[in-house]
Amino acid sequence: MLTPLEFDAEITLEANPGTVDASNFRGYNEAGVNRLSLGIQSFNNDHLRALGRIHDSQQALDAITLAMQNFDQVNFDIMYGLPQQKLNDALHDAQTAISLNPSHLSFYHLTLEPNTPFYRTPPSMPDDDISAEMQVEIEVLLAKHGYDHYETSAFAKPGKQAKHNLNYWQFGDYLGIGAGAHSKLSYHDKIMRESRHKHPKAYMEQSMRGEAVDRTWQIGADDLGFEFMMNALRLIDGVAIDLFQQRTGISFNKLDTAIRKAQNKGLLDVKQNLIKPTLMGQRFLNELLELFL
Repeated sequence: MLTPLEFDAEITLEANPGTVDASNFRGYNEAGVNRLSLGIQSFNNDHLRALGRIHDSQQALDAITLAMQNFDQVNFDIMYGLPQQKLNDALHDAQTAISLNPSHLSFYHLTLEPNTPFYRTPPSMPDDDISAEMQVEIEVLLAKHGYDHYETSAFAKPGKQAKHNLNYWQFGDYLGIGAGAHSKLSYHDKIMRESRHKHPKAYMEQSMRGEAVDRTWQIGADDLGFEFMMNALRLIDGVAIDLFQQRTGISFNKLDTAIRKAQNKGLLDVKQNLIKPTLMGQRFLNELLELFL
């Protein structure tokens, strides 16, 4: 079955440096993939080992060379706030990434997720002040080299923002296809989320029966305000207020109490038809979002 796409549709492939080769990249490009996202994480071998990554720094650089030869748009995922990481280490990763001139960069603070070895036995991590300094210095460095900070963790050369990211953070709809994929779909009277079977074998077997979707659930009316803001307030330039009602079907006035609290705390700006996080709101995004729960 063929699915029609717009001529300039963004088709992104995510890849890890330890599992790539030139023939695959060429083949993916010839198949229509026009954007590649590489999970680099760090260019420091000690930090890569601490993260349990299967690639080393040289493999990361080799994968980047191949990626840049085959794709016009390339993103690197980089992490900071890593075990034993110092400010200079984080800045070296950022400088190395910039020197390779990708069109897009994503910088994430390491999060200790439940049910992981790091969560069960936390390593020695940079404290909050050092992590905050890493974040600020990385943002300054990227700005100096022409990368626009358009979303909490995303930076892009002019015109190279990820279309999927922008749609996602503006609470747009998307259809997930493949094992473990998620969707958000709007109907005239409800907004639904769905997930597909995670295990590839189970996904393939269930798909053959026409039952690829594993779970479907509706976003409740009381949760829509938080769900919208959880996405929209990650955008540095904010979103138009009108978009809230367009996406949720709910009047923006329903958020008046939370909006006033956020403004009083200096976390949110509301001007004309625009709502956006302040610089403090960007730094304390979780505190800002909690006001909409």
